[in-house]
Amino acid sequence: MPIESVFPRLEALLPSVQKPIQYVGGELNSVVKDWDETEVRWALMYPDAYEVGVPNQGIQILYEVLNEREGVLAERSYAVWADLEKLMREHGVPQFTVDAHRPVGAFDVFGISFASEMGYTNMLTALDLAGIPIRAADRGEDHPIVLAGGHSAFNPEPIADFLDAVVLGDGEEIALAVTEVVREWKREGRPGGREGLLLRLAAGGGVYVPGFYDVGYLSDGRIEKYAPNRPGVPWQVQKHTVMDLDDWPYPKNPIVPLAESVHERYSVEIFRGCTRGCRFCQAGMITRPVRERSKDAVGQMVEQGVKSSGFQEVGLLSLSSADHSEIGDIAKGLADRYEGTNTGLSLPSTRVDAFNIDLANELTRNGRRSGLTFAPEGGSERMRRVINKMVTEADLIRTVTAAYAAGWRQVKLYFMCGLPTETDEDVLAIADLAREVIRTGREVTGRKDIRCTVSIGGFVPKPQTPFQWAGQTSHEVVDARLHKLKETLRADRRYGKSVGLRYHEGRPSVIEGLLSRGDRRVGRVVEAVWRDGGRFDGWSEHFSYERWAACAEAALADEPVDVDWYTVRERDADEVLPWDHLDAGLDRDWLWQDWQDALHGEESLEVDDCRWTPCYDCGVCPSMGTEIQVGPADRSKLLPLTVV
Repeated sequence: MPIESVFPRLEALLPSVQKPIQYVGGELNSVVKDWDETEVRWALMYPDAYEVGVPNQGIQILYEVLNEREGVLAERSYAVWADLEKLMREHGVPQFTVDAHRPVGAFDVFGISFASEMGYTNMLTALDLAGIPIRAADRGEDHPIVLAGGHSAFNPEPIADFLDAVVLGDGEEIALAVTEVVREWKREGRPGGREGLLLRLAAGGGVYVPGFYDVGYLSDGRIEKYAPNRPGVPWQVQKHTVMDLDDWPYPKNPIVPLAESVHERYSVEIFRGCTRGCRFCQAGMITRPVRERSKDAVGQMVEQGVKSSGFQEVGLLSLSSADHSEIGDIAKGLADRYEGTNTGLSLPSTRVDAFNIDLANELTRNGRRSGLTFAPEGGSERMRRVINKMVTEADLIRTVTAAYAAGWRQVKLYFMCGLPTETDEDVLAIADLAREVIRTGREVTGRKDIRCTVSIGGFVPKPQTPFQWAGQTSHEVVDARLHKLKETLRADRRYGKSVGLRYHEGRPSVIEGLLSRGDRRVGRVVEAVWRDGGRFDGWSEHFSYERWAACAEAALADEPVDVDWYTVRERDADEVLPWDHLDAGLDRDWLWQDWQDALHGEESLEVDDCRWTPCYDCGVCPSMGTEIQVGPADRSKLLPLTVV
């Protein structure tokens, strides 16, 4: 039966809302398929505004992968702003897709990708607008399977009551596998109903169905155990790893947004994973092992992507893009190909010790020189040893010296505040580092217009990292340290005006910490905040700490836990963590030992980069049956990792 577009009803509302163009669809490279010609239909959502969600790499990849499959349809949906939400409720317009404006509730699977925990309330808005009961237990056979993925899915417990299913890791292959399970179940006449489908998804161990697991708690609030409550459901669910990225050259035809978006570029992921071992970095831990795309595959993707989109910037994405074993050849090859055109190249993520002036010159050959961004993360060398970010002050100064000498005038440095074992002195060392950067820049160039921007974020301990046991620093302490840093820079008459300081106050990080390491009891808090009007909590102008604190106090009043219990409390080695039954491949003992090494200010035992010196300490390769994939064996072709 055909599903009608809600656009005629939606269109009448658009003159009354801000930025109506974000809801109209019809973008270049968007896909609209015949509903009746398909068997399995996905609605893919990034739970944020269109301008943030439309460039999201994960959604773009899955959108293409699914739509290329015969008999499968995928459309996109984004969070609607409060003005349109109000009108949709008044006029009975449901949550819709932007491609064909079909109601989300009519699809087979509603897939939601969470890059951040702060999108949880937006998910509840979308479910409610779609007419889907927000709690999984209340859904019937006519409702979509609500399936979550993305980095935050590695601890989905705070929203477990709202989800039917969760997938961990890379999405390309598991999305197609889920599709085939749904297709087969529908062809067979939907045996067992909704539960029958979920049992099929769970049985293989590749999909986590929260409703099939019971949680027991100890009297002090800690978790006693997780246990399956159905036969045939595995005790542990593993992440998915795509091993040959050259076989998955997506996106080929990226969506070109009609409205302004946060990234106006064609992005190609040049590798996944990271072997640097930064203890705070969840992305680096959960995406192991490193899997590189070949330089030929990157070149072909860029040629196709630019041709099909018309974008004038190409972003070479990864967690540390200059670490790609063929980055020199990739950058030179692309710079040669697009010299004299309007197409520029960018490397959004670069480590201090992997930056190279030759590389930077290739990247800027075809465009203007904007500022360079580096992330020392910790202000003092002691702090950088704690987090295993082994960048010395000498490394940083040598790098910025080369950059200023080569014509750059502005450098941005990113740090975190609130790291484990941090003191006031560690944070104030940021000021010393910034002053030295300005002093060096002036000395090298003989100019006074040298600028350094210091950007500081609050540290949040994340699951599946060595810091998953850490106590989070209270927002009062974080704010006090940032205030001292601000006053120190302001008091410096010689260099202070050349240093820009940007920072986030500590309170949003507390709520992110509650959501990142919470268990199922935190779901009551999320629901209470949403019912109280919480929306777009990742946006500072919409976030309300007072709302979250009040709702948490009320929702957890009958429990032996509160916000501090979930955030500032340090965990013991034997405590059952809410994500222990979700396997990212990392050896728990290895993570614990790395946490102990951090407390003693010791570097990780992973001294050598395991791309070149094979080791199995972290456990990912042997437990997941994976292996590191890099380019040329001839390391003489690689760019040096220190500045020349």
